[in-house]
Amino acid sequence: MGYFQYQLFFCTNLRKSGKRCCADGNAEALRDYAKQKLKKLGIHRAGACRTNTCSCLDRCEDGPVLVIYPEGVWYTYKTTQDIDDIIEQHILKGEVVERLKLSSEPPGKN
Repeated sequence: MGYFQYQLFFCTNLRKSGKRCCADGNAEALRDYAKQKLKKLGIHRAGACRTNTCSCLDRCEDGPVLVIYPEGVWYTYKTTQDIDDIIEQHILKGEVVERLKLSSEPPGKN
């Protein structure tokens, strides 16, 4: 196992052009919610789980989005319930949340 079992990368990018972006979907607040929930569960630490803020992941039309490594599973989310489901099913049980899962393939490849 690596330094972290799971790393969650949350796109919080804000586009200045007025085009759709993850920041429009409350991404930063929902990332903060996820981090606090993981801390409450005692798993936001080395050897377990880490949340990371990142710039554009180039999935603006699907946003807000996050990707979980090492599996490379992409999710869209809109609510705290979506975040709860991702944590409870993916992080705690190792099960993909199919209703929120996005394709891992670039456009035109899926």
